[in-house]
Amino acid sequence: MASSYRRRKRPAENELSDLEKLIAETEDQYDVYVPLDKRKAQEEKERRRRLALSRGEQIEESDEEEATPGPSLPATEEQEQFGLSRFAPASSNPAVASAAAGQASISNTAHARSAAASAGSAAGSHAERQSSGASGPHVPNAAGPDSSSQSAEAEEDDQELSLVELARREVNRRGGGALKSEAEKNAEAEAQLLKQILLAKQSSLRSASEHASGVRYTESLTTDWRPPRHYRDVPAEKVERSRGKRGIAVEGDDCMPPHARFEDMKLPAPILAALDAKGIETPTPIQSQGLPIALTGRDMVGIAFTGSGKTLVFVLPAVLWALQEELQQPLRTGDGPVAIMLAPSRELARQTYDNVEHFNEYLATAGFPRLRCMLAIGGESMRTQMDAARNGVHLIVATPGRLLDHLRKQRINLDLCRYLALDEGDRLLDMGFDEDVHGIVSFFKRQRQTVIFSATMPQRVQFFARGSLVRPVIVNVGSAGAANLDVLQEVQYVRDEGKMLELLKCLGKTAPPVVIFGGSQGDVDSITEYLLIKGLAATGIHGGKEQEERNEAIAQFRDGSMDVLVANDVAAKGLDFPAIQHVINYDMPNELESYVHRIGRTGRRGRTGVATTFVNRETPQEVLLDLKHLLMQARQVLPPFLTALPDPDEDTFKAREDGTVPKLCEYCGGFHRLQSCRKLQRDARSMTASKRDFLGGQG
Repeated sequence: MASSYRRRKRPAENELSDLEKLIAETEDQYDVYVPLDKRKAQEEKERRRRLALSRGEQIEESDEEEATPGPSLPATEEQEQFGLSRFAPASSNPAVASAAAGQASISNTAHARSAAASAGSAAGSHAERQSSGASGPHVPNAAGPDSSSQSAEAEEDDQELSLVELARREVNRRGGGALKSEAEKNAEAEAQLLKQILLAKQSSLRSASEHASGVRYTESLTTDWRPPRHYRDVPAEKVERSRGKRGIAVEGDDCMPPHARFEDMKLPAPILAALDAKGIETPTPIQSQGLPIALTGRDMVGIAFTGSGKTLVFVLPAVLWALQEELQQPLRTGDGPVAIMLAPSRELARQTYDNVEHFNEYLATAGFPRLRCMLAIGGESMRTQMDAARNGVHLIVATPGRLLDHLRKQRINLDLCRYLALDEGDRLLDMGFDEDVHGIVSFFKRQRQTVIFSATMPQRVQFFARGSLVRPVIVNVGSAGAANLDVLQEVQYVRDEGKMLELLKCLGKTAPPVVIFGGSQGDVDSITEYLLIKGLAATGIHGGKEQEERNEAIAQFRDGSMDVLVANDVAAKGLDFPAIQHVINYDMPNELESYVHRIGRTGRRGRTGVATTFVNRETPQEVLLDLKHLLMQARQVLPPFLTALPDPDEDTFKAREDGTVPKLCEYCGGFHRLQSCRKLQRDARSMTASKRDFLGGQG
């Protein structure tokens, strides 16, 4: 970025709109793009100031002023509350000013961390460095000038600090860690770091007009649906017992009790007939609790293991929203949609579209108005999608990028839209999709019902939902991010050169169909070619193939003409192949949530399945530890090499009385501390790089 970049002057606090306040707070806490030459000059000046103080020399007033350039701005209320005042843009404290210039971001880049280490030392860090690993009160370094000189030299050679160490030192600096144990200080530091992360995501599900006008809805939408009287009059104690039997946990006020039958949900007769045609007779736990809540118009977060029927919970309310709108006022040319369903992959969006069309067909056959559904995904004919939009569309199933393109080109509008569903919501609110989702939400003109579903839902997404949705209800079946207990998990240590032979042995364990997951497009192509040479009926899909090839491969695997499907993570989330008996991970994914979704392609709808995973010395130890604890949680047999794996957090992850182990990482849902989260480190670098690219192109 050019060295001429300057921070814009901020108006008084009472002159800011809600949107401007949010932007200003985010800039204050994430602005790390001080020019490198200026940052080095500030660090050198600060080092000289400390040496002069340690020798008892007088400091000229001009030197002191130069150390704190710019106007002094107070820290925001949230910065003060969570110990982030040192990250304010400017301050009368030189240490704070230096920290603000180089360490406001969660990024762990070398420049940001070295600048933060400099500022941390200015707060009296030599004694803190000596005692940072021990609990107890902090004793300031009161030695003479020689000791201070040693402190300055030690700081020159100081190693890079972890993200959580920076936050923990801030707790100590403010006096909050004086009488706390090391574990308590770590927990506080992690809470501060998570708060910083959430501040960057807080606006994803609010439109630009809502931010600009300061609109914040406090009441949920209302619908015409009402539960039967005998469900409304059930005592609270009986409701809790019923949920406990089904393994359902609910957070939120005024929640509907779970309904034991679809007939009790007052669904139209054609919908019940469509369910019977699919062989769905009784609701699963997530359906029995989630559908009554969604049908009342409440915002909801649904968490349940793979293969539990989450798709039905957000598809049926969307269809009924559209049907109600059509019966009240038929859609004309250019109108719609009434409901939108987003998915992170084209294959998952097409699968959801097929489910919606199934119910639409049964409604039309029974004499109800024909509901028009549009599939908006990349790789498909744009002309077909435009024709559907021009004729008026009730429902849209889409991937975020293609839908945002239609909105920006004004092919469709969201004036009538009252319903937004995010399938695999943790992925859609993650890096890569979050900006597109926010762009889509900015086109909404009115309040809408928002529902989010996934099998893996880290705490950061749940916290975000509580702050962004309107009176949200969180429905959790089982443990968030836990593997399906109907899947037998096997882990094998296999060298790279022996994987193909071991793969053939694994294919002989069960009858087809089988899904094999590779880590890259090259692996998918190599495995598919090898199996074809061996005479097996195999096909492969990945993001590098044309959409027609991907559609054909999925269709062949569904109808049984292909026994083996080789794929990367394009097929890992949401795709429903009920008959799959075996999933093979040719390599272990680097994120535990990807592993959970991969093995979730088997053991669906009450069936059992087998998942085999290959690991070797190329697999990171942090990933192996996550896998070890996940197997312990699912009560699986640990292979000897995982049992013998050194575990620095063994005491933390001891099994509870019910056989489960706690999951501590609130960012990715893995079995590790927040400061060692690989996903957080990667996303922090991406956030920093994207902001640098944006600002660098402004001048």
